Amino acid sequence: MITLILSVLAAVAVGAGLRCGLDWPWVWSIVLGVVSFFAVQIVLGMRVRKRIMEIMTTVQGIMTDGQKRLQEKIQRWQIRPPGSMQAAQKEIADDTRVFVKEAIAATEALDKFRLWVPMIDRQKATAQMQLSWMIKDFKRVDELMPKVIAADPTITAMKLARMQMLDAPIEEIAKVYERGVRRLKYNQNVLIAACYSWILLKRGDTDGAFKVLTEALKSSDNETLRQNHEHLMNNRPTHFSNSGIGDQWYSLFLEDPKMRTQRQRPVYR
Repeated sequence: MITLILSVLAAVAVGAGLRCGLDWPWVWSIVLGVVSFFAVQIVLGMRVRKRIMEIMTTVQGIMTDGQKRLQEKIQRWQIRPPGSMQAAQKEIADDTRVFVKEAIAATEALDKFRLWVPMIDRQKATAQMQLSWMIKDFKRVDELMPKVIAADPTITAMKLARMQMLDAPIEEIAKVYERGVRRLKYNQNVLIAACYSWILLKRGDTDGAFKVLTEALKSSDNETLRQNHEHLMNNRPTHFSNSGIGDQWYSLFLEDPKMRTQRQRPVYR
């Protein structure tokens, strides 16, 4: 908003100055006024974007450093295992919560650009929602969800997952999926198609899940979608699994990763 006002003022000042002060022709006064408008827009826009990028780089740095420290701790545990798996998981969750909340606090610096960038509130809400999701702060997620920019398929997948957690009507979930899948490029639909077909299957609509995967495979060659499509086609719904998508799938918190237990081989003497 401020950028627009300053650009208009610059255009008026240049145009009026050339016409009234230097007695330039109206045509050139208007042309150079318009040029001034766009020049100020570009210069101020670049400066504001640079400042916003600095803030988001700081947020990313906090996340990267926190994840690095967490990885180092896990590596130490591989050498010297913790007392119990439950205690280790709680410690990881607590450590994650600390640096994620620090990252969320860093996004508050975006508020200073509220008058400069009309969409900054939605950009901030989108960043905070994703961070809040990581620590399962679903109360905050629900507050922010209506404000987020759902241009990213991951955001749409989070919406679908949250609606499933809240047992929302399938008609509403379908609308979110249909809006989210539009205009996606090839293979960008994998996570949301996997999520929506999983939801339909959980709600007993095997035919609906099969139709979703059939349509999704027209815009994707993902192996997990293809295998699940084959399982449903051959009446094997119990074989349906999104585990092949990996962390992206499990980060939606609809399923827990399956832990493989190693059998100890008997030692013969």
